[in-house]
Amino acid sequence: MRLLKSTAIIGSMTLLSRILGLLRDILWAKYLGASAINDALLTATKLPNLFRRMFAEGAFNAAFVPMYARRLEGEGEDVAENFAGEAMAALTMLVALIVIVFQLTMPWTLNLIGGGLDKVAGPNGLVPYDLAVLYARITMPYLMLMSLAALFSGMLNTRSYFALAAFVPTLLNVVWITALMWPGTGQLPTETLALYLAVLMTLSGVLQAGFLLYGLKRSKIRIPLKWPKLTPNVRRLWQLGVPGLIAAGITHINLMVSHTIATFQTGAASWLYYADRLYQLPLGMIGIAMGVALLPSLSRSLRAGDEDGAMHTLNRAAEIAAFLTIPAAVALFTVPELLISTLFERGRFFSSDSLQAGKALRMFALGLPGFVLLKVLAPTFFAREDTRTPMIFASISALANLVIGATLFFTVGFYGLALATSIAAWGNVICLAYVQRKQGHFVMDARLLSRLPRIGLAALIMGGALWWLEARVAPLRTGDIIWDYFVVGAMCGLGIVIYFATAMTIRAFGLADIKDAFRKG
Repeated sequence: MRLLKSTAIIGSMTLLSRILGLLRDILWAKYLGASAINDALLTATKLPNLFRRMFAEGAFNAAFVPMYARRLEGEGEDVAENFAGEAMAALTMLVALIVIVFQLTMPWTLNLIGGGLDKVAGPNGLVPYDLAVLYARITMPYLMLMSLAALFSGMLNTRSYFALAAFVPTLLNVVWITALMWPGTGQLPTETLALYLAVLMTLSGVLQAGFLLYGLKRSKIRIPLKWPKLTPNVRRLWQLGVPGLIAAGITHINLMVSHTIATFQTGAASWLYYADRLYQLPLGMIGIAMGVALLPSLSRSLRAGDEDGAMHTLNRAAEIAAFLTIPAAVALFTVPELLISTLFERGRFFSSDSLQAGKALRMFALGLPGFVLLKVLAPTFFAREDTRTPMIFASISALANLVIGATLFFTVGFYGLALATSIAAWGNVICLAYVQRKQGHFVMDARLLSRLPRIGLAALIMGGALWWLEARVAPLRTGDIIWDYFVVGAMCGLGIVIYFATAMTIRAFGLADIKDAFRKG
């Protein structure tokens, strides 16, 4: 498998999704701002989205893909299809129970992630917590649909059909953007608009699962319907999947912890959300794409007994991740307020909101390389069917995030939550890397060790250029959305040119490396 090519396919589709998501959030900020109602809607979407990200990017990549691939390549099509049917039946039953429990207990369980929402009526006579309960009940079925979509995506990815599985998440953004651009949207009360968005989230889940099912059919991949049974295959799947669910979802668990604490300050959950959306752009494009493409490649190398090949793949993955992620982190740290204000500052989103969200984005940027490295290191354990080790470190990381985040929230302010998330991510990376090195599964080669400092230097030079340009670009903005986007986009484009030119000059990376990755990856 060509790692860079696979990453490029997934990354390009994820980039499309992130760009559409950015457009959605621009409209979202315009109509909902950083209000208490927006905090309620964000809280309602957190539950299904947490599980969606953990299933789609974690548990089923960690457990299902290696097991499905082994049966497909070693035991044949029929055995693999039978296993997929057993997995779908067990998954459907488990997730259905989770959804039902949350629906019945929502007035109480929502306290886990929204305990700080106001439980008394505001000036508009509405109770933010009650609205969050209503919205959450509407969005919870999305969890069922996305869990099935994760299974379908895993089957397609195992057979190297990456494009459709990577494209499908864009449908949620398309549906939401259509609603936000619909004539008369601006005249709707914010609580009514939030209600419509909650309904459309679940409806988009039907579309996503349906598209993937259609893709399986077009690819002649069969998935038989079965009654749920605790077969040996299913038992092994859960043994691997539950720890993987916790381990691979650590970023999202940490973000959930941050959101829960943030609800104790009106507007803080929204500020963190808008900052999160910007740093999720490079994280989604690079980290998630890398993780999805890396696991099947490692699994194949290890099944063939090619430890050297697996080591080479990991080093090149870390190199590519560093080359793409470090400059993104430097840019987000250097000019966060300019980016936030240009993208979101209009309608009900004010300059004071840009300032606060910019503080959070700067703290998230510190952890961006760590978040991406988690996507590189974790598949090394998963490919060896070791989900327990990442789970242990993920649990420790989540606990550290909770303690540090709560401490910083009540001392330095809400943006301390973002800093705590970054600290927890780096702690997790250090622990995983230490174990990998001790086991001899990942040792940085000479090429990686020599290029990391060069990549860092090129990124810092770019950061200095962006800092100098910011003071000259900011006054050029006029409030016209197209002109402002052009001006800031030109600044970012110049920063990219400076980075690549510097990287080529000091030999941090080159065109030959890209050709080599396509040929050997």
